[in-house]
Amino acid sequence: MSSPRISLLVLRVSDLERAADFYRLLGFEFKKHAHGSGPEHYASETEGLVFELYPASAKQPVSCSVRIGFAVEDVDAMTARLEGVAGAKVVSMPSDSEWGRRAVVADPDGHRVELIWAGLK
Repeated sequence: MSSPRISLLVLRVSDLERAADFYRLLGFEFKKHAHGSGPEHYASETEGLVFELYPASAKQPVSCSVRIGFAVEDVDAMTARLEGVAGAKVVSMPSDSEWGRRAVVADPDGHRVELIWAGLK
């Protein structure tokens, strides 16, 4: 049996457009969706992963304790690019680590987003 892989990641956000703008800078392309009577949200599908941004609600608040990571071609450039987005802040500046070049930024809702050099497999 093969190991499981992540196929769906959903973040609850306070402002859909602001969150989508942030994640678009990482290269995600979103389409608006709504399933049945559910809320309108954004979805992006990349290499078997569906990444969705849903509006937060009283029953399902912002999921800010989630930490996610993305492999990027240039950690330093992407960190600088994201830092320029309103609401984004650098938590950990780009530096070399045992896992390679990495940084951590916070998206506008406070989700920690780890950026790591894409050359690592």
